Amino acid sequence: MSKQQYNYGATASTEVGFIGKRSPEFNTLCDNVVTNIYTINSSLKSLDNALKTIGTRKDNQGLRNTIHVTQLSTNQIASVTSKNIHKLKQLVSKSEKQQQLQVEKLEENFKEAITRYYSLQKDLANKQKSNLLVSVSIENDYTPEEESDQQRQAQLAREMAFEQDMLVEREARIKQIEADVLDVNEIMRELGSLVHAQTETIDTIENSIDHAAGNVEEATEQLVTASRYQNKYRRKLLILMLIGLVIVAIIIVILVVQLKK
Repeated sequence: MSKQQYNYGATASTEVGFIGKRSPEFNTLCDNVVTNIYTINSSLKSLDNALKTIGTRKDNQGLRNTIHVTQLSTNQIASVTSKNIHKLKQLVSKSEKQQQLQVEKLEENFKEAITRYYSLQKDLANKQKSNLLVSVSIENDYTPEEESDQQRQAQLAREMAFEQDMLVEREARIKQIEADVLDVNEIMRELGSLVHAQTETIDTIENSIDHAAGNVEEATEQLVTASRYQNKYRRKLLILMLIGLVIVAIIIVILVVQLKK
């Protein structure tokens, strides 16, 4: 059966051009992410070699312990790297296009490494469960010739205890193997959480803009209405003034006529 070839990459695959003015925190986080991705890729090589050894004559408890420790360490590095990328996203503003591209490249390299690691972990788990190692043993301190009823009962009890111990150890080892598999979905959710938060913020801003635009339109209509009322008021005032002037003119004419008499 042909085995899928993994491209584990090298330091060159995780390098990103560091251009432009950057804060010390941004520099440190980028360097940490690059180093962590390289470490994950190195763990992939080690675990792939271990995968090929499981089930062979070289398979032993020491190999299984090494696999367990390597996965625990890599899982921790993956979790830290996810948080570092999350912080980088928060540090970069929309105006810093070069830094945005840099962070996106780091995130892409990290996701690729984690995807390969998760796939390899599943292969390791399946193969380890198919080739379980158990360390439970039972001592045989009697010979068939000397066997008595009491000895047969004691032997039967030892065999039952042995089988029970094997079942318990088998279950414990399977649980450990399954627990070592990284929850890659949680990593991806953590990486995407900031994007969702930013989307919600953008939606809130857009809603605020729409609300403000609605208020502006309403205010404009009110101003137009007020302007109409003001024009009507001015026309009425002008008419009243004209009527007043006419009345005053009539009164003056009457007074002048009476004075002439």
